[in-house]
Amino acid sequence: MLKGFGNLVDILKNAKDIQARVDDVQKDLAQRRFDAEAGGGAVRITVDGRGIVTDVSIDPAAVNDVELLEDLIKAAIGAAVARAHDAMRQEMARLTGGLNIPGLDNMFAGQ
Repeated sequence: MLKGFGNLVDILKNAKDIQARVDDVQKDLAQRRFDAEAGGGAVRITVDGRGIVTDVSIDPAAVNDVELLEDLIKAAIGAAVARAHDAMRQEMARLTGGLNIPGLDNMFAGQ
């Protein structure tokens, strides 16, 4: 009757191990930086592995056209955040051996 509980204990232990490894990956990614630029380098954005903007650099010549500058900033932020998310997906794939575990990507949201 208790035979099936052994598998449940193993599953819970594995989940705990995966959570610990996810925590380690989160800490590592939070320390990494991802850069992107737009407008041939007129705007350069740096984000951390969580997608939070950590640095902004704007060429003074780009300030003449505010609308263009806004578009360049959005493009650079989008590209930098995409790089951070790609790195997170690669780390998750490495962590899970390529298995797609629903919701695992969401563990990084808001970190």
